[in-house]
Amino acid sequence: MIRVGVVGISGYTGLELVKMLVAHPNFELCYAGASSSGKLSDSFSSLKGVIDMPIEVANADEIKARCDLVFLALPHKEAMSLASKLRKSGVKIVDLSADYRVSQENYEKNYCSHIDLDGLKEAVYGLVEINRDRIKNANLIANPGCYPTCSLLALLPFANMLDSKFGVMIDAKSGLSGAGKSLKPSSHFISVNENMNAYSPLTHRHSDEIKEHLNLAYNTDIDVMFVPHLIPLSRGMLVSSYGYLKPEFKGIDPLSVLKDFYKDERFIRIRTEPVSIKDVAGTHFCDIFAMNKDGKIWINSSIDNLLRGASSQALANANLIMGIDEAVALPVIGNSI
Repeated sequence: MIRVGVVGISGYTGLELVKMLVAHPNFELCYAGASSSGKLSDSFSSLKGVIDMPIEVANADEIKARCDLVFLALPHKEAMSLASKLRKSGVKIVDLSADYRVSQENYEKNYCSHIDLDGLKEAVYGLVEINRDRIKNANLIANPGCYPTCSLLALLPFANMLDSKFGVMIDAKSGLSGAGKSLKPSSHFISVNENMNAYSPLTHRHSDEIKEHLNLAYNTDIDVMFVPHLIPLSRGMLVSSYGYLKPEFKGIDPLSVLKDFYKDERFIRIRTEPVSIKDVAGTHFCDIFAMNKDGKIWINSSIDNLLRGASSQALANANLIMGIDEAVALPVIGNSI
């Protein structure tokens, strides 16, 4: 068995990791870390009688001694502080924070000063469908953000076909769990129920993550206008991306492009009608639909923000770096009722 740790285990993404690790035939959860000690079943009562292990104050030396692989489900800056102490130890790292996802320029523009530039150079961006071979040989994985995952999987098949004069507009909507477990006025039930609102329009820090990795794929220069919205759902994400095709691609059938691009991918489903959050909630799937009308393209995508947008994507990356089939223990049947 491969010894696994989760640091930041008391958050929503930590819970999702635990649920999958309990069912994993090759991984054994040996270490549960957080900012304070306690008991896992006290953080999540659904785990009582299933896994009652203690939560320890995160300690790099303990992780090195007890883990072959660790998931860091920590806020930005905290993750790289710990990862920088673990990188040379032989412990494989899957980081769910933003700390290794983008260039130093984009990171420091949106977050804070980066304290592990060598790690930033070493890290592989963990969008499996695009970087699978690099992930297999990596020691540090930068797990993509939820909005970038849903947006990039939709846009990348068309990246070299989009007219950079117009860029792309991304209208994204996420369930409340994307805001995290911490209490804040904007996520109170009374604020969210029967309501919907945009936040950080055109300035959200995921804009630069999407733009950077979209343009890296084909050495393009496509601008991104990104507007996220909070919707009254526990989980799930729906993204609509709009753009103009270059004249030579004006007549393409976008569904054929998607089917060809993802023909060997088990967890991308190409739909023949607009996608639905309920079809993917509780699963690792990303569903995509697209339409082309006179060179104007609309691409519609949906994922579970906690799973494909965080924890199950992290597990797929972990499977690959440990030499296991990436699909092991990934959830495939969701909450469609």
